[in-house]
Parts: sequence; structure tokens; C-alpha cells
Amino acid sequence: MDYEKKRGISGSTLKIIAILTMFIDHATAVLIEGSMYNLYREHTSEALLLYQQLYPYDRILRSIGRIAFPIFCFLLVEGFIHTRNVKKYVLRLGIFALVSEIPFDLAFHRQPFYFGYQNVFFTIFLGLLALICISWAERRYSQKLVQILAAIVFTAFFALLATALKTDYYGLGVICIVAFYLGRHTRLNQMLFGAAAFWFEFPYAQFSLIPIWFYNGSRGLKLKYFFYVFYPAHLLILYFIARYVGIY
Repeated sequence: MDYEKKRGISGSTLKIIAILTMFIDHATAVLIEGSMYNLYREHTSEALLLYQQLYPYDRILRSIGRIAFPIFCFLLVEGFIHTRNVKKYVLRLGIFALVSEIPFDLAFHRQPFYFGYQNVFFTIFLGLLALICISWAERRYSQKLVQILAAIVFTAFFALLATALKTDYYGLGVICIVAFYLGRHTRLNQMLFGAAAFWFEFPYAQFSLIPIWFYNGSRGLKLKYFFYVFYPAHLLILYFIARYVGIY
């Protein structure tokens, strides 16, 4: 690899940024917002005062957390483009979506089984299925109009499915993944498509495009399974911390 290609940010560095900002987001949601919820329920003057003091910190930290998901969407597209075995990729995401659901429900809903909202692995899983279908249509049909119509149909289908299943980010998450894929031919297009797709979290999610812009295409450290393990593990840890300190 020449000098120009070495400059910038590797895939592992992007993943670390996404993991750290995700952890900040989740720790804030579980610990700080959990405390705020309890304070609000007390409804005493002292509790409401502490609630008001915590609120600005909560907003700042949750805004930092908005950086994570766009990076994961971008990395999913990179993984799909470069994977040697897309079937194993799909299977891996599906397995960890199931494995992560109980830790997710415990951390955010205080119960082991909650079907009103599913973890982000399900969104990523459905997004990957959308990419597989769109890629198939691109190979199958040479007409640009047909490819565009197929992309719209498949994106709409999996976005509606994500919404029906109530996965994290709902159908918007699938649309954001597809946006990065459709803009894959140039980094500028990916930035523009990504910025537009994340309109609902403007301007905080758009800050994720800064490290993505400097992505140099290299893998970096071998962290293939780190996120898969970290995601359910950190949720369980946050849940037990919340139980230990009396938030739950």
C-alpha cells in the first residue's frame, strides 16, 4: 500500500470511535436517565432540582452518542462490499441479534423479554438483507431505471419490516444503510447521501461524517468479533450497575 493510502483512519479506528460513542450513549440512557426517571417519580422539590441539574449533561452525552450509528451503517456497507462470504455475514448478524436481545431488554426496559422495541442488530441485519437484494437486482438487470425501482422497492420493504418489528431506529435505520450503499462509488456521494439520510438527527449524527471522510480503506486492527461480544456484554454490565446502585 502506498503512502497516500496509508494516510487517514482505518476501519478499526472507525469501529472504536463508534463503540466509544455508543457506550457513552447507552451509559447515559441507563444510568443518568434511569436516575432522572426515579427523581421525577419522587416529585419532591429536591428531586426535581437534581433532575434539572442532570438534564443538560444528559442532552450533551446523548448528542455525542448520535455519532455511533452512522459509522456502524457505513462499516456495514464496507463489510458487505468486501466480505468473502455474505451468507456467513448474515448468519453472524442474525445470531448476535438474538443473543443481544435479553441484555438489551434488561438494560433499557428492566425486564428480560420486552417485545415493544428490538436491539440495533436487528436493524443492521435487515439493512444487510436490503443490500443483498439491491445488489442482486443490480447484477440481474442492466437497465438503470429497473435498478432504481428495485432499490426503492427493496428498501421500502425492509424499512417497513423494521418498523413493524420495532427495531432500533425503525425503518429509518434501513434507509440510512441503503443510502451509504447507493453512494458507495465516491466518498463525496456517501457523505451527501449519509447527511441527507440522517436528517432526523441533525446536526449531531452528521459529525460522524468527519471520521468517515478520512477513512482510508484499510482494515487496521483485527476487531472482527469485538463489537459482537462488546454489545451484549456492555448492556449486561450497565444493567447490573443500575441494579447495584439502586436505579433499577
